[in-house]
Amino acid sequence: MSRPRLDLLEVSYCYPTAPAPILVGLTLRLAPGWTGIVGPNGSGKSTLLRLACGLLVPDRGLRSSSGSAHYCPQRTDDPPPDLHDLLLAADARSCALRGRLKLAADWSTRWASLSHGERKRAQIATALRAAPEILAVDEPTNHIDRAARRLLIDALRGFRGVGLLVSHDRDLLDELCTQTLMLHPPHAILRPGGYSQSAEAERVEQTGLRAARHEAAAELRRLRGEANRRRAEASRADALRSKRALDRHDTDGRDRIDRARVSGKDGQAGRSLRQMQGRIDQAADAFQTITPRRTPRLGVSIGGETARRARLVSIPQGAVALGGGRILRHETLEIAADARIAICGPNGGGKSTLVRHVLARTDLPAPRLVYLPQEIAEADALAARARFEGLSRAARGAVLSTVSRLGSDVSRVSLTEAPSPGELRKLILALGLLDSPHLIVLDEPTNHLDLPSIECLETALRSAAGALLLVSHDERFLSALCQVRWSIDSVEAGASVLRVSRMQPAE
Repeated sequence: MSRPRLDLLEVSYCYPTAPAPILVGLTLRLAPGWTGIVGPNGSGKSTLLRLACGLLVPDRGLRSSSGSAHYCPQRTDDPPPDLHDLLLAADARSCALRGRLKLAADWSTRWASLSHGERKRAQIATALRAAPEILAVDEPTNHIDRAARRLLIDALRGFRGVGLLVSHDRDLLDELCTQTLMLHPPHAILRPGGYSQSAEAERVEQTGLRAARHEAAAELRRLRGEANRRRAEASRADALRSKRALDRHDTDGRDRIDRARVSGKDGQAGRSLRQMQGRIDQAADAFQTITPRRTPRLGVSIGGETARRARLVSIPQGAVALGGGRILRHETLEIAADARIAICGPNGGGKSTLVRHVLARTDLPAPRLVYLPQEIAEADALAARARFEGLSRAARGAVLSTVSRLGSDVSRVSLTEAPSPGELRKLILALGLLDSPHLIVLDEPTNHLDLPSIECLETALRSAAGALLLVSHDERFLSALCQVRWSIDSVEAGASVLRVSRMQPAE
C-alpha cells in the first residue's frame, strides 16, 4: 500500500465573482502528519481545503493524491451521511470513536436539538471512521467546550494520513501540527513547526525585510544624491570646455580645450555620471525586490450609546425549556444598561437557548440591538447583503472601514457574493454598529475569526458604551471584557441550574 500523500502543483483559483484570484501558483507536497493553515479571514483557507479534497477544480495547476479524501466543513447544519451507521456499528473502531468523542445513540434522530459542539464531535467521528488518506478539518474546536476539546485533540492525534487543519486555536495548532502554511493572498509560505514557531519565524523575517528595505532606500537616496553632484560637475566641465564663451582672439584658451579633448579628460565627468546611473539602476532593482508584507491598520472603537433607562432586561426567577424534556432553572436575571455579562457552560447545556430566551424578553427596538448567533442562516446572510447594498455611499464607507479595521479585505466583503463566515460576521456587526446599539449579544463570536481579528474585536468591545452579553468558551476573551458570569451547571438528570457570580478581572 502506498504511503499517503497530497501534491498541489502551481495551483491557482479564482471565484467567478471575485475581483482577483484567491490562490496563485501554490505548490505543496504533503506527507503524513498535520499541516496547520492560517491566514486572515477571506485568505482562502477553506478554499484550499476543498481544493485539497478534490471538491473544487483548480483554474490552473494540478492536484494529485494517493487515495481518498474527506472534508469536514465549518458548518454543521446537516448530519453527516454516515452518522447513523456509526452509531449502530458494533466494530471496535466505531465503538472506540463513539466512546472517545462521547456520542449518544440517538444523535442521528435528534440532530436539530444538538448543540453545534455536539454536531462537530459527530462530524469528526464519522470522518475518522472513514479512515481517509487525506483529512481536511475546518475549525474543529468551534463551539467545543474545554472537556470536549481535549477529547477531540486526542482523536485527531491518532490520524495517520495527510492532515490539513484550519483553526484559530493557537494551542491546537501548536499541539498537532509539524508545519504551518501561512496564507497571505495570493501567496503562501510553508514553515516548519506549529503556529507559535511559524509566527515567530515570520515576524523575524518581516522585521529583517523591513530593515533591509530601509537600508536599500537609504543607499538609493545616497546614490541619487551623488549622481546629482556628478551631474552638476559634468555641467560645469561642459561649460569650461566650450569655446563659445571664449573671445575669438583667445588662442591659449582654445588650445587648452583642444588638448583636453585629445587627452580624453573633457569626457571624464560624463563617463563618471553614466557609471553612477548604472549603479542607481542596480540599487533601484534591489530596492524593488525587497517586499515586506504590508501590515493593514487594525483596531476600531465601537462607542455607541448607553440606554437612559437602568435595565434593558429583567426576567423573574423561573425555568427555560431546553428540549428533550430538559429544563434550565434560573434566579432573577437582569441586564443593566452598562452590563458586561459572560454566559458559560458545557456543550448542550443550553447557552444559545438561554440567549434566545433573553432576546425574546427585551423590548429594545431592532436598531438598538445587535445579535450575532453561532451560525448565520442563509436568509440572514442575504438580508445583510441586501441592507449593505441599500446604504448610502457614506454609510457603506463607514461599514467597510469597520470591516477593514477588524482585519478583512474590504473588496472580499463588498464584491464577493459569498464572503467567508468570519467576513460575514464582521459585516453584520459593522451594519449593527451604524445604529449605536444599546445591547450587543454575541454567541461564540471568536469561532470564525482569525487571530488578529479576535484581538481587534476584543479591543472594540471594550470601548462599547452599551451592554454586552457574550457566549464563549474562550476564557481569555471573556475575562478581558466581562464582570458578571452566568454559569450553567448540571445538577441532576434532565435539569440544569444557572448560577450568577462576579468574574475575576483579567491579569
